[in-house]
Amino acid sequence: MNSVTVRALLVRGMLAGLAAGVLAFGFAYFVGEVPLRAALEYEAAHSHEHGEELVSRPMQETAGLATGVLVYGTALGGIAAMAFSFAVGRIGRFGPRATAALVALGAFLTVFLVPFLKYPASPPAVSDPGTLNQRTGLYFLMIALSVLLGVAAVLFGRKLAARLGNWNATVAGAAAFAVAVALAMAFLPGIDEMPKDFPAEVVWQFRLSTAGMQALLWASFGVLYGYLAERVLQPRGAASAEPGVAATSPAH
Repeated sequence: MNSVTVRALLVRGMLAGLAAGVLAFGFAYFVGEVPLRAALEYEAAHSHEHGEELVSRPMQETAGLATGVLVYGTALGGIAAMAFSFAVGRIGRFGPRATAALVALGAFLTVFLVPFLKYPASPPAVSDPGTLNQRTGLYFLMIALSVLLGVAAVLFGRKLAARLGNWNATVAGAAAFAVAVALAMAFLPGIDEMPKDFPAEVVWQFRLSTAGMQALLWASFGVLYGYLAERVLQPRGAASAEPGVAATSPAH
């Protein structure tokens, strides 16, 4: 795969990430802001500090939220596109759309779901500002471990494929990943700063909306990017390629 093709895939990945970010912003605005407002109301009722906000709430939940989600989606789209460029043709006889779906699923699992299981999202209004650096460091450490263990599991499964077959090797790789992640979760410290009288329903809704936004972001990215990548790798003249098989060779 030459540099021009990789560049084209990268640009399309960022565009797909931007489009997915628009959908995620809509979900976050109409669904995620509801429990967040409830958390802020709780904070206002229980806090004795009433300083003036540097950025108003209407600005935070519109322009601020949109900027954050769109930048996040575009950046992750570019990173996922580079992962796709490496994976296509290397993880089996999958076409661009199937490879994009697998990359998006793997990213959702390793970048969000596994860290989320250890350190689930909590409304920022009820977290202790004094532990922000600790919480951030532990969360990003969990992401790094999850991604590295995911890559290691894929490589482990590929090595076993010749002896065990694709299905058994996939199961073995998934099992190894689950065990390694469980050990990492067991050794990393937990964080529980939620006030005992904080409404459990608000926490549940906030975490569900966070998971829903991430699921929508990665699902829409996988679909959009699969279509755009296919147009790059299998242009009009490649219609004769065998269905489900990538038309390009892996990068060297």
